[in-house]
Amino acid sequence: MSLPTGIRNYTYAEDMAILRTRTHWVLLGVFLLLLFTAPLYLNDHWLGIVNRIGITIIAVTGLNILTGYCGQLSIGHAGFMAVGAYTSAVLTDRLGLPFLASLIFAGLSAGLIGMVFGMPSLRVKGFYLAITTIAAQFIIIWIIEHWTEVTGPNGIMDVSPASIGGIALKTPASEFYLILAITILTVYGAKNLARTKVGRAFVAIRDNDLAAEVMGINLFRYKLTAFFIGCFLAGLAGSLMAHTSRSISPDYFQFKDSILYVGMIIIGGLGTTTGPILGVVFIRLIDEFVTQLSPTLQTAFPNLLPGFTSGIAPMIFGLVIILFLIFEPRGLEHRWQLFKAAYRNWPFSY
Repeated sequence: MSLPTGIRNYTYAEDMAILRTRTHWVLLGVFLLLLFTAPLYLNDHWLGIVNRIGITIIAVTGLNILTGYCGQLSIGHAGFMAVGAYTSAVLTDRLGLPFLASLIFAGLSAGLIGMVFGMPSLRVKGFYLAITTIAAQFIIIWIIEHWTEVTGPNGIMDVSPASIGGIALKTPASEFYLILAITILTVYGAKNLARTKVGRAFVAIRDNDLAAEVMGINLFRYKLTAFFIGCFLAGLAGSLMAHTSRSISPDYFQFKDSILYVGMIIIGGLGTTTGPILGVVFIRLIDEFVTQLSPTLQTAFPNLLPGFTSGIAPMIFGLVIILFLIFEPRGLEHRWQLFKAAYRNWPFSY
């Protein structure tokens, strides 16, 4: 971790600490205060957007562990979210399991299926592995569409709300605290995982898998572990999506969403803890801005071609990806680090 002038590490525990200075603790306290009081100053519309951002952060953090840290390119993440969503909905509404148990089983089922599709990673990598994960996306959705005895002919339209201790979380505000808690645990776990033996093995495999194998790292075991962890988090996100939207169908988990998640970690910063957060927030806010802008454009320019305004969002997303790859390939996280370095070097900052 880069530190301000005059701060140094004296022990290993200090070197490994996430928060070192008083400024770090104050900023964290202010940030958490703003988060936990969000239902007091945000209406239901914006709380719904924040909840969606939180769910997406959980899923994209899993993809970042798999792709950003371990280097296993996956373009089927939405399919694994679908596994978690349907698993949780079926277990809760048809078998009567408590929500928290269904949440865990949703993550486990998605993680195990992710391991199955991750097995080819020992033989193939890069774009060839990406094709394998694309196949996972379409195979999973095909099974969901045709296994109608379990998944329903048009999806499951009556998913029960999440509940804890017999208390149903039916409002955006109550759902917000559940999603926030799981998001914080996910980000904290990802941060600590990156600094463990497993996390370092992931990075070694990403940088040079042949050298990692020569050093004694079991490629097959660690690649499957990365697939399990990444898809486990996708399953959790899918479960939360099912119980907050109260209905699910294959249309909720399209291939374009999988591509969108990859774009989010590119924009945020591959292989960083805050990268998925920055990427998700950036893209979701752009999406909301375009959604609010589209009716205005249609009114101001009535002669626009039909469907033009609905196509603005993917056009902007594609343009943003191109610009980031050209001007900031290391993502918003790198720009944030440069900003902090400039602040610390400012003559009056100390």
